[in-house]
Amino acid sequence: MSTPTATRLQAADASVTVLSNTPSVTDWARRYLGSWWNAFEVPASSVCAGPLVTADLDGKAYADLNALVTACPHDEVTYAKARLLLARDSTGTITGVSPEEGLAYRSEQLGGHVTIAGLAPEPLALATARVAREMIRATLLRDGWTLLHASAVVRSDQALLTFGSKGAGKTTTALLLASRGAQLLANDRVFVKVVGSELRVLPWPSAAAIGLGLLDALGLYDVVRDRLQAGEHLHPTQHQDVTDALLAGRREPLWEPGGKREKKVQVFPDQFTTWFGMELATGGRAAALLFPRIDPSAVPAVVDGERSLGEDDFMSGATEDRYPDHFGLAPGIDGGGDDLARATVTDQLASLPHHQVVLGHDVQANADFLAKLAGAR
Repeated sequence: MSTPTATRLQAADASVTVLSNTPSVTDWARRYLGSWWNAFEVPASSVCAGPLVTADLDGKAYADLNALVTACPHDEVTYAKARLLLARDSTGTITGVSPEEGLAYRSEQLGGHVTIAGLAPEPLALATARVAREMIRATLLRDGWTLLHASAVVRSDQALLTFGSKGAGKTTTALLLASRGAQLLANDRVFVKVVGSELRVLPWPSAAAIGLGLLDALGLYDVVRDRLQAGEHLHPTQHQDVTDALLAGRREPLWEPGGKREKKVQVFPDQFTTWFGMELATGGRAAALLFPRIDPSAVPAVVDGERSLGEDDFMSGATEDRYPDHFGLAPGIDGGGDDLARATVTDQLASLPHHQVVLGHDVQANADFLAKLAGAR
């Protein structure tokens, strides 16, 4: 039996400890979440209270939990795109089994301690980081933070938040500015909270989805391909078709059946630094809002119009469909924050400079324009 290892994760006043008999599990949590949040090793013997995720490779524990769930009334739901069998007992303990992933979960103490038993290291590591992140989100939401659907970059502690629906240019804007020296804080979502007279911003650690066409336009395609050919790996949630396309040198976008959703490159947070040379930010103060749209024939410019924040600019229970709170980590709390927190944030954001812009397909021109606009604010 391996010696247990422990990693503590912190964001603002929220923290969770990951304890495992498999070092790759705690290493993964530290790598995946520590690029944007604080993450550090602690003595396993010092871990005595929650919030806590205990994650072990343990075939017997998995079999026992699987037998417990299947022997009693249970629901069948979906979690992280996988089937999950879910049972609750009279004490409030929630037990779940994902047979295809070889994972069993047990959530106790009102979500303050989650035990995960796995049959293979990689699925166990992914599940552990996911649950630990959800536990920190629950604490942040209870503390008055809310979650925006936005990308963000930071210069000198000032954060530029970019809003828009899918395809509007949130990721493009953030990566172009990061390539020009801004620190990347968020690719798709960001925590915000009014603290004193400021609207503080925290990152939401996640793999970043970048289309092959955008990767090529940013001049990063060959960097990624060279790394893969040298034996390095992108995030394991990436579709094999994308990996095959990169290794074969194909640069055109790949689409799922039906052509509505693009298969994208999945980049680890730390790969922005180690592969792309971009700096990451761990926080900032919201300073301006950007609302881009893409027009292939356009010259980059500020355009007329009044764009205010809407429901789609906030994450919510309805939009958190990949990771619903099946384990009772944040009972009674919306997945993006409560109504009062949203209203307070909305008022604060309304007082900041707003810029509606159009971007074309000339990446260099877009980058020049955005860097000038960000510097001028």
